[in-house]
Amino acid sequence: MPEFEEGMSLPELIKVVRQEKIDLYAEASKDFNPIHIDEDFAKKTPLGGTIAHGMLILAYISQMMTAAFGRDWLSGGKLDVRFKSPARPGDTITVSGEIQRVEKIEGRSLVRCAVDCHNQHGEPVITGEAMVKV
Repeated sequence: MPEFEEGMSLPELIKVVRQEKIDLYAEASKDFNPIHIDEDFAKKTPLGGTIAHGMLILAYISQMMTAAFGRDWLSGGKLDVRFKSPARPGDTITVSGEIQRVEKIEGRSLVRCAVDCHNQHGEPVITGEAMVKV
């Protein structure tokens, strides 16, 4: 098992948001809100176009955490995040994280990580904390 230390960076993940992926997520989640899938409707809103489902972008954080912590993340990881701004088709989302604290609890380590998704302009999309026992 790898040693996790405070200050360690998690494996960065870069994803390009595409309308096709948003549409596939709408199918999988059954969330057909027109702000996600109807360009004509979305253009008339204050957002000015379609946006990705927040949970689709949140899944990218989970993908990064799975790469770092494997089964431990899948069997009991927790997220506490805030959605800061929408992700739009064509955006490049960078998902990153850093271990903030490692606590020993009942013979295991509780690893607390700062997590972040931001777009190609450096604007935050999601920020928060992830926790996992390893």
